[in-house]
Amino acid sequence: MPASVTLSGRLVRLEPFSLAVVDDLVAAASEDRSTYTFTRVPNGRDEMVSYVEAALAEQAEGRTMPFAIRWLHTDRVVGATRLMNLEYWQGPMPWPPGTRGAVGDVPSVADIGYTWLSASAQGTGINRESKYLMLSLAFETWQVHRITLKADIRNVRSRAAIEALGAHLDGVRRAESRGADDTVRDTAYYSILSDEWPIVRERLRARMGLFEAA
Repeated sequence: MPASVTLSGRLVRLEPFSLAVVDDLVAAASEDRSTYTFTRVPNGRDEMVSYVEAALAEQAEGRTMPFAIRWLHTDRVVGATRLMNLEYWQGPMPWPPGTRGAVGDVPSVADIGYTWLSASAQGTGINRESKYLMLSLAFETWQVHRITLKADIRNVRSRAAIEALGAHLDGVRRAESRGADDTVRDTAYYSILSDEWPIVRERLRARMGLFEAA
């Protein structure tokens, strides 16, 4: 399974999850919970401990890589995100279908999800840079074939942010899951493929001011 890493940018540092950041995550999630209409974010310390422990258990199985998002300007943890649903296509196919095969060293595909930010960190460019750092790791270090991103179809803000990355809308899965507001949720699925990453990367770098756009 991939080793834990710390990813650093100009605005943020994505740090590996640990129980040591629970109180920081609780503080971040408590700022203004009205911003989480379509996003399920742990509420209170007990929920946050369970959330972090569940993520660490999945990481131990090689299925996810969770990060705490530290805003370098304030040196505060302001949210969380993760590379998840890691799949390993190398080696023999598991049998029977649906069983978990041996975990490899490098994922072949992954999702980016479980992203949330404190109210004060929203709209600051933190989300964009966090996505850039994870996409760079996935496509350039792991050399994945695909990254999937998804959002509640009603979450206009999250969908706009995903589309601004240059992700392709694959379709909408109806009645896909229980939503954060306890209704039945339709989910919009997006993807970025490995051969699309160079264009997506340059667009993101231009938007982050890492060089002047042509």
